[in-house]
Amino acid sequence: MRTAALDGTTLERLVSAAVAAPSIHNTQPWRFRLDPETLTVEIRAAKHRGLPHIDPKGRALHLSVGCAVLNLRVAVEHFGWEPVTRLLPRPDEPDLLATVRLGATARMPSHTSLYEAVWRRHSSRFPFSERQLPTALLTELAEAAHVEGARLHCLSPRRADGVLLLTREAEHRNITDVDRAKDSRRWVGEMCDTGLGMPSEVLGLQDSTERVPMRDFGAHRHQNGLTARPFERRPSLAVLSTAHDRRADWMRAGQALERVLLVATARGVRASLLHQALEWSDLREQLVAPTPARSAHAQMVIRLGYGPEGPASPRCDAAPLSASGG
Repeated sequence: MRTAALDGTTLERLVSAAVAAPSIHNTQPWRFRLDPETLTVEIRAAKHRGLPHIDPKGRALHLSVGCAVLNLRVAVEHFGWEPVTRLLPRPDEPDLLATVRLGATARMPSHTSLYEAVWRRHSSRFPFSERQLPTALLTELAEAAHVEGARLHCLSPRRADGVLLLTREAEHRNITDVDRAKDSRRWVGEMCDTGLGMPSEVLGLQDSTERVPMRDFGAHRHQNGLTARPFERRPSLAVLSTAHDRRADWMRAGQALERVLLVATARGVRASLLHQALEWSDLREQLVAPTPARSAHAQMVIRLGYGPEGPASPRCDAAPLSASGG
């Protein structure tokens, strides 16, 4: 027996929750369609919002869509349904990355704190304080990743230094690579004609100590450089990884990433994503250390800490999505 009716307002709220997810360069590379007979939401890749040079295989696109799937699942459960999720359900339709069916349930809505966190979560590219995250919280975040089939490894200070060096090298390569810089500039501020991307108010900071390599989205564009401020001396970093590196693993990693971010948000922790080293295969391989008993493929580097919220990036309007299914 269903606990709620799927009216237009509820559908719009579900899609709004989904599109509140993070995505690489805020490209929001997803499309939604509802099958009203089965109450199944299809989530498809919007490949025209991809980054052909930064993300030629679409790994980051799949992670982004995976984040949206997790948000949709949380919202569906909040409104009283059981989210029945299938990843890559039709091999003959490669752009169909997931379906979420609104299954019947008699359980009370749960994950209220995560649903509330959906609307408050966004990346903070500001400096964090030197306050360290409690061990119990780090354990909770690792468990959140594990629930979705991924592993979150919180790095020691020495290991974090090595990951920051890899990120700095990747950022240098990205800035000096004309095609990759063009990918970034397409989604920056007034140069972005989609209404999405990265508005100028969420950009513009660099670490004056050069410890935390913040992405320069406007590479080759500004003349005076970014405003420099001191960031935390010992950033708290974690690497999200999966045992395999297939499309389904990328989707699971995206769901794990968003669950980690929502739990962090619910606990008052800010986060930003350091994706640069993942965009170069030789650097990505160095982000994790596989063991003879376990293979590992890095999917994201997460910077965690306590600090200012910062402005949020824009999201596309959910109303036309719910009305047209596009």
